[in-house]
Amino acid sequence: MLRGTTLFFDRLVQRYLPDAFLFAILLTLLVFGLGIGITGSSPGEMVQFWGEGFWDLLEFAMQMTLIVVTGYILANSPIVKTFLTKLSKMASTPGQAILLVTFVAAIACLINYGFGLVVGALLAVHVARQVPSVDYRILMASAYSGFLLWHGGLSGSIPLTIATEDHFLSDSIGTVPITDTLFSSMNLFIVIILLVSLPLVNLWIMKSSGNSRQNNLDLLQQLTNNNESTPLSNQALTPAERLENSRIVSLLIGVLGLTFVFLHFIQNGLDLNINIVNFIMLFLGILAHKTPRRFLNSVTGAVKNAGGIIIQFPFYAGIMGMMVASGLSEQLSLWFVEMSSDFTFPLFAFISAGILNFFVPSGGGQWAVQAPIMIPAAMELGVDTAKTAMAVAWGDAWTNMIQPFWALPLLAIAGLKVRDIMGFCVIILIWSFIPIAIGLLFL
Repeated sequence: MLRGTTLFFDRLVQRYLPDAFLFAILLTLLVFGLGIGITGSSPGEMVQFWGEGFWDLLEFAMQMTLIVVTGYILANSPIVKTFLTKLSKMASTPGQAILLVTFVAAIACLINYGFGLVVGALLAVHVARQVPSVDYRILMASAYSGFLLWHGGLSGSIPLTIATEDHFLSDSIGTVPITDTLFSSMNLFIVIILLVSLPLVNLWIMKSSGNSRQNNLDLLQQLTNNNESTPLSNQALTPAERLENSRIVSLLIGVLGLTFVFLHFIQNGLDLNINIVNFIMLFLGILAHKTPRRFLNSVTGAVKNAGGIIIQFPFYAGIMGMMVASGLSEQLSLWFVEMSSDFTFPLFAFISAGILNFFVPSGGGQWAVQAPIMIPAAMELGVDTAKTAMAVAWGDAWTNMIQPFWALPLLAIAGLKVRDIMGFCVIILIWSFIPIAIGLLFL
């Protein structure tokens, strides 16, 4: 029965889930229709909402593009290749490979979500080379499963937002310290249970998948070829070429970049936001490749993998524009509020956030949409506002397991399509509902 369940979802997704770009287009058409049918917006208004929102994620799209590019660059450097190879040697069997990748990815995502996505994917590639008998698709699904924990960790956008002075709801709920959100007994319970159980769930998925393993060698060889730098010519170098191959140039700019990082942490503490993660990986990549030419050769290979992010994120921005401007997201949240009691409200807030995450796949953006509805409702029902905020945060993280938006950077690094991993991620989604629901209802 267990094997049948795993194979059922895998085959279902392989057969019916379209490519991530087509998924975004279908979501666009669905929201367009729902906006007309439910909110009473006209087709012309929905088109206007869509077009006006289309470019609202450009900054975020660039951040995620750089996550992929700088991650590839750093991973392609000799020193990081050596480190990841040594770490991957901790696994010598498929089961050990699954456990290692899941645990490392989860810990990394608790530190920072962008960092965790890159680290999990890169480690999985190296582990697959070390243990070629492991199912590469399940290994990458295991790496992505770590992302489930991100909103309960140090980079969680919702708890960090309400812990910031003068946030947009400060007049009604004040400043909520992370001791009431990230370090609450409820959140710690969910994080610890998922951290312990996810490696075991992924191991079960691997064992119950039977003989679904595909040959990884050709794909891994292709990834290796894409990352290899062009060797230097033995011909005499021109002054410009000598500058391009100067270690001094890379050293100077690399030290300058890392000096800024050092000053940033002194002034701001452990503020490991997405920009500083990209900044660190960029300048470590420059130093690790030693010369500008080797660095640029690596960049050439890296940018080939960022196309999906560049072209798809504007479509999700358009979807968000339609959801918010038409009032469809507000309507969805209100439906769940109306059916809630003081006991069930955190669970329904979590489920509504999970559904809304399909259409507004951004923690900060989703909080801006739901908070003005959920917080007043929580206060009216006598539900703790910090717990309500974390319910929305966990809902946002939960359905990421079956929303291709956040999987794009990992899939680009892995060389896979969304349908390759989503069947296994459905199992992770189903399991994770249990500890999250328990935490929200009883702690």
